[in-house]
Amino acid sequence: MIDLLIRNGSVVLGDTVERADIAVEGGRIAAIGHDLEAAKEAIDATGLHIFPGLIDAHVHFNEPGREDWEGLATGSSALAAGGGTTFFDMPLNSDPPVLTGAQFDAKKIAAEAKSMTDFALWGGLTPDNLDHLDELADRGVIGFKAFMSNSGINEFVAVDDLTLYRGMQIAKKHGLIVAVHAESDSMTGALTKEIRDRGGKTWRDYLASRPIVAEVEATQRAITLAAEVGCRLHIVHISNSRSSELVRLAKGHSGADVTAETCPHYLALNTDDLLTIGARAKCAPPLRTKQDTEELWDDLSGGKFAFVASDHSPAPEHMKTGDDVFTIWGGIAGVQSTMAILLSRDPKLPLPQVAKLTATNVAGRFGLPGKGSIAVGHDADLALVAVDEAFTLRREDLLDRHKLSPYVGRNFRGLNKRTIVRGKTVFENGKIVSAAIGQLLRPRLVPSPV
Repeated sequence: MIDLLIRNGSVVLGDTVERADIAVEGGRIAAIGHDLEAAKEAIDATGLHIFPGLIDAHVHFNEPGREDWEGLATGSSALAAGGGTTFFDMPLNSDPPVLTGAQFDAKKIAAEAKSMTDFALWGGLTPDNLDHLDELADRGVIGFKAFMSNSGINEFVAVDDLTLYRGMQIAKKHGLIVAVHAESDSMTGALTKEIRDRGGKTWRDYLASRPIVAEVEATQRAITLAAEVGCRLHIVHISNSRSSELVRLAKGHSGADVTAETCPHYLALNTDDLLTIGARAKCAPPLRTKQDTEELWDDLSGGKFAFVASDHSPAPEHMKTGDDVFTIWGGIAGVQSTMAILLSRDPKLPLPQVAKLTATNVAGRFGLPGKGSIAVGHDADLALVAVDEAFTLRREDLLDRHKLSPYVGRNFRGLNKRTIVRGKTVFENGKIVSAAIGQLLRPRLVPSPV
């Protein structure tokens, strides 16, 4: 008898959705079809759609060192609640950040002990650790993350152009991706100083300090350097269509190997929401206008984005309050809501496209064989979702540490009922039902193109 049989679900397979059963043996998909053999455990998925488990390439779970902001246990639990089965943790909010091999080792040990899902770890790229990039690559980092503007963390220094250029050369040697937070440090820094010098401290002042042009300029600069080096580049959390168009053009004009992500908050929220919600909706780059939001949806439908990532970056409530918005910690807690935001779009996104944006393209871009799609031989990483079920997000539904999501009180469609990681149910009907089972994922040296 096989280990697990999931019966009667609507399975999201490549470009189609088919009614089928899924057989799981040894944590992997053994068969997809009808009238499959009996199993030790059976799940009736009637009325549910079965997606490949969501892979979130951009989270800040902050452990070790700042687990009071978020932790690996709570962060991965919230991910699983939203249908996620894998995350890539960013290096900068750990204390210390992941800038050396020893710091990578410490985070890996913590994640293996606490994570509900599989995981990969980003290594940092700063002016202070170029001589440690080789050891990080040897440890198995998923890529190198650099900030082109102030990160907000003193120990994680923004790169100058030469540092980024040299870091890209090292990344190319290892076949790894460099991911950049693309905002011009000189522009955002000078604007912030001018605004604060004249007493600015409102949300409109904050928006004025980080204009779209700062993002566009840095995006183009990163693309230029990557094209020159021949390095694989990824632009994180793009908030506007002008930057995504630069990525599209780069593929054809310079031949640069560059992809981009956007985030659920840039699709679901806009500047009006920031003025209403306040600190829970502060991020960098900041939220943009309603028109910018609609343009991003068009870009998403048109294939300009490889995938959507949450950029889940929470902080304790005392860091999200104050009269001076510039001193409030930025970062949106949204790791649990990515799938629901995409499924709630009207008109609906095709379900195979949702699967590609949340899983398949991530696995392909970063070279994770056996992840990201429902196929025989792949890991049985699955999300069982009631795609048409409407719900209102309540704070008590959230599983992250502080439950400060800007989406609380909003109506969504598409409720995740069960999350399965390598054949084991970790989340079911609102609760975590498993011990920590996360394993480190290392990128394949020659990843598949997106």
